[in-house]
Amino acid sequence: MQIEPTHLTGCHIIEPKVHGDSRGIFFEIYQKTAFEQAGVTSSFVQENQSLSKKGVLRGIHFQKAPKGQAKLVRVTRGTIWDVAVDLNPESPTFRQWIGVELSEHNRRMALLAPEMGHGFYVVSDHATVVYLCSEVYSPEHDAGVRWNDPDLGIDWHLDPKGDPILSGKDRDLPYLSELDN
Repeated sequence: MQIEPTHLTGCHIIEPKVHGDSRGIFFEIYQKTAFEQAGVTSSFVQENQSLSKKGVLRGIHFQKAPKGQAKLVRVTRGTIWDVAVDLNPESPTFRQWIGVELSEHNRRMALLAPEMGHGFYVVSDHATVVYLCSEVYSPEHDAGVRWNDPDLGIDWHLDPKGDPILSGKDRDLPYLSELDN
């Protein structure tokens, strides 16, 4: 697999090596040695899965320290526009974001450090997103930032035919300037 760092501190895009034959395909999702050689030392303790329909926007979510979650995000069905935001005030890339298409066809994965906020927008009719987390879910450390925060200026690649479908929680998340840093 190729593990490529992005311009965001602690954010990588992973291109797996896909092996195929008449039976189908095989590829590694996580390989500890390869991750360590790329400088990634997170290990994973929880796996989550979501199924969403077209137009759903989930995020921007993260867990506050000391329960911050590194995440390895992939799509097993459909296509999403995946977004990572550097929310670490000590980072040189604080408040910067990156977006990447993740799909069942391109098999890319996004690896996010614990200081990253994460969200995605469903482009296909449906999408199944699976992600590994380095910490278990902690309700008291659960946090987020408003998806349309003007200080972040994220291009979500939204469908111009309608507004994104949001949960009440995501609609009411605070702006970055309102967070306790």
